[in-house]
Amino acid sequence: MTTYVISVPGTFTGAVPDVTRDELARALRPADSHRTHLGDEEDLDALSVNEDGTFTIRLTVEADTAKHAESHAQEVADSALRTAGLDRDRAPLGPSVVTGIDSDV
Repeated sequence: MTTYVISVPGTFTGAVPDVTRDELARALRPADSHRTHLGDEEDLDALSVNEDGTFTIRLTVEADTAKHAESHAQEVADSALRTAGLDRDRAPLGPSVVTGIDSDV
C-alpha cells in the first residue's frame, strides 16, 4: 500500500457559517494531510476555503493505486461534508487528483 495525498476541489454554493466549516475540518481530521511527511513540508491544510466559496480538501489515503486513492478520497470528502450538514447541492465536489505520494524512497 502507498500513502497518497489527494486534493478534492469543491464549491460552496451559498454562505457557510464558520461553525459548519469547523465541523467539516473536524470530520476531515482522521485523513488530514499533515499526518504525512509531504503534508508537513508543504504545510497542507485539510481544508482551504477561498473568498469566492471555492475550496480544496486535501486528504491522506492509503491505497494500492492512484485511481483507488482518488476514489476513496472522494468518498471521505463526501462523507465529511454530509457530517457537517452540507449536501451535494450546497457543496458539490469536482474531480479528485493526486497531489503527492508520501514515500521514504
